[in-house]
Amino acid sequence: MPVSFASIKRDLDRHLGEDITIVAQAGRKRVIRRRGRLSETFHSVFVVDLDPTENSFERVSYSYADLLTKSIELSFD
Repeated sequence: MPVSFASIKRDLDRHLGEDITIVAQAGRKRVIRRRGRLSETFHSVFVVDLDPTENSFERVSYSYADLLTKSIELSFD
């Protein structure tokens, strides 16, 4: 597991344009699962273009801190 923002960004840069599934913890027993395409990475956040048939909005962004704290989990299809 990467331990710095720079290493997380490097790992995500290798997967730009690929399909991605994000599982986010939204509460005690609530989990949100979103599918989309990894579109951009920035200094401290990354952006996912969501599948319009499954979601009511087009894009979502997450911080690299979410990955470090295990608030979200990523899997590439």
